[in-house]
Amino acid sequence: MRITWLTQSKDVPSAVEYGTSPGAYISSANGEITKYSYMLYKSGYIHHTVIGPLDADKTYYYRCGGYGLEYSFKTPPSQFPISFAIVGDLGQTEWTASTLEHIQNFKHDVLLLPGDLSYADYKQDLWDSFAHLVEPLASRRPWMVTEGNHEIEKIPLLTHSFDAFNARWRMPFEESGSDSNLYYSFEVAGVHIIMLGSYTDYGKDSDQYKWLQADFSRVNRRTTPWLIVVFHSPWYNSNTAHQGEGDDMMETMEPLLYTAKVDMVFAGHVHAYERFTRVYKKNINPCGAMHITIGDGGNREGLASKFLNPHPQYSLFREASFGHGELSIYNATHAHWSWHRNDDDQPVKVDEVWITNLSNSSTCTDSDDMVKG
Repeated sequence: MRITWLTQSKDVPSAVEYGTSPGAYISSANGEITKYSYMLYKSGYIHHTVIGPLDADKTYYYRCGGYGLEYSFKTPPSQFPISFAIVGDLGQTEWTASTLEHIQNFKHDVLLLPGDLSYADYKQDLWDSFAHLVEPLASRRPWMVTEGNHEIEKIPLLTHSFDAFNARWRMPFEESGSDSNLYYSFEVAGVHIIMLGSYTDYGKDSDQYKWLQADFSRVNRRTTPWLIVVFHSPWYNSNTAHQGEGDDMMETMEPLLYTAKVDMVFAGHVHAYERFTRVYKKNINPCGAMHITIGDGGNREGLASKFLNPHPQYSLFREASFGHGELSIYNATHAHWSWHRNDDDQPVKVDEVWITNLSNSSTCTDSDDMVKG
């Protein structure tokens, strides 16, 4: 587990003490410090420390920098069942706070965020306030994120793209053979999850495309029968907002996902919820991935309330409301997905579906092609 925190003093060590009992820190690890400047803004000292190895499905207590508050987190399980909270386009509004409160009531193991985190949009102090906002959840469960368009923050000739995102949200890209924090993969409890970058080169000659090919070749569907892909700009979208913005990436990369028999794809960007059936090349296909747009976390830009009519046959449910998703994977063959609207005092489960794994589908899969190892 990588622990990230920020201090104003460079004299605080990048050390994390931890153990399985409150106040009893029997282990420790040292990490690294980074910082960045953005125009007149200078960040605090950002600490990244990897601790472990850790036992699965266990609560650990930890303290950062040798002093201060004690925190605790639970590691994910090593086998099924496992649960994911999924939400995109969070921002920092009252709706965001409501979304986070509802997620906190869901006993998830990992949170997946398909881009657009803080909506800092060049105002770097908003990255700091976002960290304070999400700390109660992000300090207790792993948050696995990829970038969105609001993370770019490039000013030509003055700043680079993703300066704040890369400094503050360091993901395990090197561990997955990637050379960029903007795309990576990881495995947890029988699930292989690929986080792609919608805003870095994805052409067939790009590093990202070649890395994705290599990553798919390493997937072992015996040990990780579920295969999930996450990125920001949706490939399938019947909302009037952001129409066609994912088309180029889809044309390039969708054949790779189809060949690999990806089970589910989660995207954000469109500030609404939409669930599609299994689809490939804009046609219903029982061997394609199920696409879900979940860009409804609560951002300040509001909801994308206009949908195209008539809606395509492969779009099964759509609604412009703030909310979050819950994915519970029960075993190697079956998972349950539900979307929860935030419009009421309590989250309302509005859409749900059972999902069958493609790696075990006799209709779609030649076992020799699907199973490696």
